[in-house]
Amino acid sequence: MSTRVQTLIVGAGQAGLALSACLTRAGHDHLLLEQGRVAQRWHTERWDSFRLLTPNWVNGLPDWPYVGDDPDGFLDRRQVTDFFEQYAASFGAPVRTGVSVTAVRPGRAGWSVQTSAGRYLADNVVVATGHQGEPLTPGLASRLPQGVHQLHTSRYRNPSALPPGGVLVVGSGPSGQQIADELALAGRQVFIAVGRHRPIPRSYRGADVYAWMQRSGMLARTVDTLADPRAALTAPSVVLAGEPEDLNLRRLVRHGVVPVGRLQAVEGPELFFAADLATRLAEADHNVARLREAVDTYITRAGLDVPTEPAPPDSLERWASTPPRRLDLRHDRIGTVLWATGFGRDYSWIHAPVFHADGDPVQRRGVTAADGLYFLGLRWMHRRDSNFIGGVGADAEYLAEFLTDTRDLRATG
Repeated sequence: MSTRVQTLIVGAGQAGLALSACLTRAGHDHLLLEQGRVAQRWHTERWDSFRLLTPNWVNGLPDWPYVGDDPDGFLDRRQVTDFFEQYAASFGAPVRTGVSVTAVRPGRAGWSVQTSAGRYLADNVVVATGHQGEPLTPGLASRLPQGVHQLHTSRYRNPSALPPGGVLVVGSGPSGQQIADELALAGRQVFIAVGRHRPIPRSYRGADVYAWMQRSGMLARTVDTLADPRAALTAPSVVLAGEPEDLNLRRLVRHGVVPVGRLQAVEGPELFFAADLATRLAEADHNVARLREAVDTYITRAGLDVPTEPAPPDSLERWASTPPRRLDLRHDRIGTVLWATGFGRDYSWIHAPVFHADGDPVQRRGVTAADGLYFLGLRWMHRRDSNFIGGVGADAEYLAEFLTDTRDLRATG
């Protein structure tokens, strides 16, 4: 026996809840299915000291703006989960938790959705599982000696939960750098294998960087204005922390972290790294300079009277030009390798020809070529902030309007 629903939303995180709020307001029949609990990944895949990178005033959702007394602060992990749970309760989101979706297939009357709780039939299916999916670890992980403790950032909680010894963090995105910094401040010997990364200043010329990005239109920039949209999808996430101090390799070095190049090979207990650290640092500095230049240009065009800031020093530190090229897990007493290597998305459960060769969905503002199949919450889905808490609402509003218009057409057709 099957359950019939007009629109089925897979996922009850920020994207699914934002769309549900819009559909509830419109009186549109829908149901959310969540394999865990509301905001599951925020509960289980963030470390204890985690804070959002966006200030509180940015993080509004449809009909749910930030109204607290700390607009310039940063929510911690518990506050984030409370935020989403309260949001779901505020409009009575129709969520079924603890239900895994195993297959979505087109049928003669809409879409057949197989789940751990039985089969659903839906006119529309919205995949709102988010940009971050399954944790990724490279093939080199299998070559590490058995005695080395390995874990992905999604399973890291705090320094005391790791076994004794030094730590190698592989990956220099925001999670990798934040965790490396925390471990170093806790007294651990920390190495970080550095790849492509994009630090930005936490604040610049008297305001948080997100204030400038919003005021200048950077956050609302749409994917159709990009010269190479596919490149934007694979660009590294920006590196900063939910606190006033900038986060970058120089800060890590001040706190005792030892940067090395990209991890290239594993031979028994020996790890070998590329001679590319200086290049990665130069690229990172260039990204900071580009951001500052873009803000400066906006300030000049808008005629704003704000304080100036001196340019940061343009120098190549010795630690960047002569990093270690080889580490020995035993000799350097490294007991843990922490993979800060990001996430991938697995859509093998969706049986519809709507994907690029690399597995990402082909969509425009969430709408695919398969009638009734939609996506929401993806990076650069339409705007730069499409996968942000404070940005997903614009896409949700658009998709809700599209769905309700489609409903009306079907009702009168």
